[in-house]
Amino acid sequence: MTAAIHHVELWTRDLTGTAPSFHWLLTELDWTLRDDGWDRGRTWTHPSGVYVVLEQSPAVHGVHDRTRPGLNHLALAVSGRARLDTLRADCAAHGWSELFARTYPHAGGPDHTALFAENAESFEVELVAP
Repeated sequence: MTAAIHHVELWTRDLTGTAPSFHWLLTELDWTLRDDGWDRGRTWTHPSGVYVVLEQSPAVHGVHDRTRPGLNHLALAVSGRARLDTLRADCAAHGWSELFARTYPHAGGPDHTALFAENAESFEVELVAP
């Protein structure tokens, strides 16, 4: 069966400032950084073949605002609740601020176990545990 998603490309105004937070998170979730020698972007590949691109494009206008039309957040699977708790404990040290901390791990509802966080450029991720 072919993956439902081929790739996701995110544009950034500041690759140097934003890439480390994504690198930490994605490699913690078993994604691999491609060594493609690209100075304007980074690409991480999941074992399934799906990949995420972070590109500092000269075509970017304005700042990212997840509350405006467009991408609100990227939701990624986590292996389980224990892994989710570890990521929660470590996320602040790697450029992510927890969202909805008062209702962790059920900010998405009583039957949904997840961590919501955003980085300095206001990209939001939802880490979902089964």
